[in-house]
Amino acid sequence: MRGRVRGWAMRHCDAQHPPLPRLGSVPELPEVEALAQDLRRRLVGRAISRVDLTAFSALKTFDPPLQALHGTLVDDVTRHGKFLDIDASGVHLVIHLARAGWIRWRDEVPDLPARPNPKNPLAARVVIDDPDLEAQPGLDITEAGTKKGLAIYVVRDPQEVEGIARLGPDPLSDDFTIDVLRQILEAEGRKQVKGVMRMQSIIAGIGNAYSDEILHAARMSPFKPANSLDATELQTLYDAVRRTLGDAVQRSAGLAASELKGEKKSNLAVHGRTGQACPVCGDIVREVSFADSSLQYCATCQTGGKPLADRRMSRLLK
Repeated sequence: MRGRVRGWAMRHCDAQHPPLPRLGSVPELPEVEALAQDLRRRLVGRAISRVDLTAFSALKTFDPPLQALHGTLVDDVTRHGKFLDIDASGVHLVIHLARAGWIRWRDEVPDLPARPNPKNPLAARVVIDDPDLEAQPGLDITEAGTKKGLAIYVVRDPQEVEGIARLGPDPLSDDFTIDVLRQILEAEGRKQVKGVMRMQSIIAGIGNAYSDEILHAARMSPFKPANSLDATELQTLYDAVRRTLGDAVQRSAGLAASELKGEKKSNLAVHGRTGQACPVCGDIVREVSFADSSLQYCATCQTGGKPLADRRMSRLLK
């Protein structure tokens, strides 16, 4: 078995380069698409000199070895859901961005290989060989915090990565029609529409933040059963998916990796804005908490003015 897979994730910079302002949400389709565009512009046609691995648990595959990337030429950088795919002479360096991972471009990296350091968030470094430059540029793949989820895969085919093989349709592809969305929602029965939209095996690339934003744009309760939408609600939700994600991709296009997180945060209407005014109606943005996450919504816009039950808070008050 080659290139067998286990996990996920990543985030940013080394001790000399402080991290970007924290966004507080996982990179999702628009940010990963913009990252792919930025890296494509920087990497295509350039050679990978070496890859330094400093967080050994992040590498989820063993065949091909990491050294198979050394001396390869980058042909393309693409996206599969939330996965980044650097195609270098037929060998794919695949990276999944989770809660605390990021990529930072550096115009100059040290000559000496990076070494493991538990106090340094650096997980891996991709060193670029460019004979036209005096200094070697490269990518720092980093992950902050103690909950490690960063996943790096070296494979011959992206479909060898289990997470990619299981992905649902991409919501910005031409194949993602309103009929496809209808079939998805009907198949999920009484499951809450918020949860359905976050499942990568059902729809690829949408996470906690953009599912909040899409449902707010559609003026729809996150607790609404997936199979209960009428024709008008289905059209409204479909339009909100395409418009919300499409606008975010368009805003992010051309931005460097260092600018993406700030751009996302400044354009969110409800996600991460508990207690602030809804930009549409002025009501207070409310929150429902779960074990390891939360959702934000506007009661006036989405639930007819009725606050949703926060089950975790209700248990604490008993």
